[in-house]
Amino acid sequence: MSLEQLRQRIDELDRQLVGLLNERTRVAIEIGRLKRETGDSIFAPDRETHVLERARALNQGPLPDPSLQAIYREIISAAIALQQPLKIAYLGPPATFTHQAARLRFGASVQYCSCDTISDVFASVEKKQADYGVVPIENSTEGAVTHTLDELAETSLKIVAEVYLPIAHHLLARCPKEQIQKIYSKPEVFGQCRRFLQSEMAGVELVPVSSTARAAELAANEPGAGALASAQAAEIYGLNIVASDVQDLRGNTTRFLVVGARCGQPTGRDRTSLLFSVQHKVGALHRALGAFSQHNVNLCKIESRPNRARAWEYYFFVDVEGHADDSNVRAALEQLRHECTVLRVLGSYPRALDLGE
Repeated sequence: MSLEQLRQRIDELDRQLVGLLNERTRVAIEIGRLKRETGDSIFAPDRETHVLERARALNQGPLPDPSLQAIYREIISAAIALQQPLKIAYLGPPATFTHQAARLRFGASVQYCSCDTISDVFASVEKKQADYGVVPIENSTEGAVTHTLDELAETSLKIVAEVYLPIAHHLLARCPKEQIQKIYSKPEVFGQCRRFLQSEMAGVELVPVSSTARAAELAANEPGAGALASAQAAEIYGLNIVASDVQDLRGNTTRFLVVGARCGQPTGRDRTSLLFSVQHKVGALHRALGAFSQHNVNLCKIESRPNRARAWEYYFFVDVEGHADDSNVRAALEQLRHECTVLRVLGSYPRALDLGE
């Protein structure tokens, strides 16, 4: 076929695609109407997981799976915005990694609300000023985000979804690297870039701030200042990337949580997050954890945090495979309840897909 014939073929396919997308959206709007009548949540992570996995199963190329998922994410985002406007709170300002994770999970068509602190994100959702909130929970290099754990211990909100975001830190500035006298960033980012800072920026003052986006904003307005932040922050604040990918480890990834009012239905590919506390008795923690092994529940993660209301007492945060409504998980929780002074299900939610989440 000639170039002109191929372009005509593209035009015809576009005509069909636009028609099908609008037909799909009309069906989605009707689904939204039915959900509002029954009081169901418009955002349904379990259903979205099914749609994305089915699209991947149907894909025969040449379009790569991650590209197909990105397209479907925006299709779903646009449909949700037409069903019912959603507001998503995130740890801001714009261009933070949390903002990027929120966009990755909810797409470009919903409304976003920047918050100054993790506490503000939780408060915004608790007060119904936002429908959902996105917060960091752990990094593959630096470990848990303790502020988020502390908020989960005190909130009535549930974890409804998770997002994995590959993290690339860049040194941003308006001056050459050799002229940088001060670098702004989050304390966690300084930890993730420790080797670079020691070898390439020894003696430069490191100034911790609330977010990487705030760091870029400060660097943009201060001569001789730099920031460790994202490429997106460089674009927004008019900075140059003077050193790329300066994190110590490649594959650096941060996990984010989506918090909301209630959990979704099981998908067969879920994770459940728990908080519990045990008595100060010999073998208490051992017996509590034994409930998961006895009921064939895989324990993915455990963290401890002080109980801020009672000195020298601790909460344990645990992630397990499965949904709280699964029979084996339900049995493990029932046994665990007898060993604990406190037990709360923080949420059951679909495990993030491997395609960029």
